[in-house]
Amino acid sequence: MSKLAKRCLWCGEDPLYVAYHDHEWGVPLRDDRALFEFLILEGAQAGLSWITVLRKRDNYRAAFDGFDPAKVARYDQREVARLLNDAGIVRNRLKVASAIINAGKVLDLQEKFGGGKDGGFSEYLWGFVDGKPVHNTWRKQSELPAQTPLSVAMSKDLTARGFKFVGPTICYSLMQAVGLVNDHLVDCFRHRELRSL
Repeated sequence: MSKLAKRCLWCGEDPLYVAYHDHEWGVPLRDDRALFEFLILEGAQAGLSWITVLRKRDNYRAAFDGFDPAKVARYDQREVARLLNDAGIVRNRLKVASAIINAGKVLDLQEKFGGGKDGGFSEYLWGFVDGKPVHNTWRKQSELPAQTPLSVAMSKDLTARGFKFVGPTICYSLMQAVGLVNDHLVDCFRHRELRSL
């Protein structure tokens, strides 16, 4: 990035946050494991700041077997106890339980949309935007919505399928993070870069 290029103001100057903004936020993801990771992290963020969760991300990866949904779906009460004693993650019983439930539901979506293979969860999520990122043209941070009709629809469908911690705001954050929508401001250097992908 050149010294004259601008970036979205929300990432501030924290190097971890800046790196996340510059290299990850809004980049289209189609890998089921990575999508599952963001689903869990966005749910963990509820009531917290994203930077708090971002700082715990490596701990989450270690604690949740690299976010392998097949492994996480098999966690038993012993694993739940281990996670609730892990100071490296958000130790909230409901959030931990939701990660395990959601892992099983991801496997269900892989079966339904991918014939039981990796990629079915991606097919499902990307179906909400017809397989192509939505490029918004926000000029000010205050214009960004917390949820949209699309995230409400996703939330309702995920909830109906048995997912937990998937409210419309969490779903919209997920959509922003994994590139279903490009919500970089139009004067941010990443907006143009992501449009050209």
